Amino acid sequence: MEKEKYEMEFLVNASPKIIYNCLSTPSGLSEWFSDDVNIKSDVFTFLWEGSQEQAKLLTKKRDEFVKFQWLSDAKEGLKTYFELRIKIDAMTNERAIIVTDFAEADEMEESKALWESQISELKHILGA
Repeated sequence: MEKEKYEMEFLVNASPKIIYNCLSTPSGLSEWFSDDVNIKSDVFTFLWEGSQEQAKLLTKKRDEFVKFQWLSDAKEGLKTYFELRIKIDAMTNERAIIVTDFAEADEMEESKALWESQISELKHILGA
């Protein structure tokens, strides 16, 4: 089954440094993305209520973005990833997180709803 790429944008009122820490470190990610996060070399293990998924950190740039690929997608030969990018508007100085992810057509709405819920949790933690 082919996965389709999509993007979502969320305004977040916090400094890029703080946002990046929440997006790129096990302690930051475990506050909003999953129950717990372990890292070994560049593989992050995300734990949720008894289940776990592993993602490889593909690339990152301090205070700008992180990009991961689920190992299950990599095994299937999919060229998918999920990226969390911090965007700062040059005119207004508004900060946003751009989420880029992939989902199968019949799971698109559910996938987007999950990101909305996760980013909402992140904003709550940031007090944004």
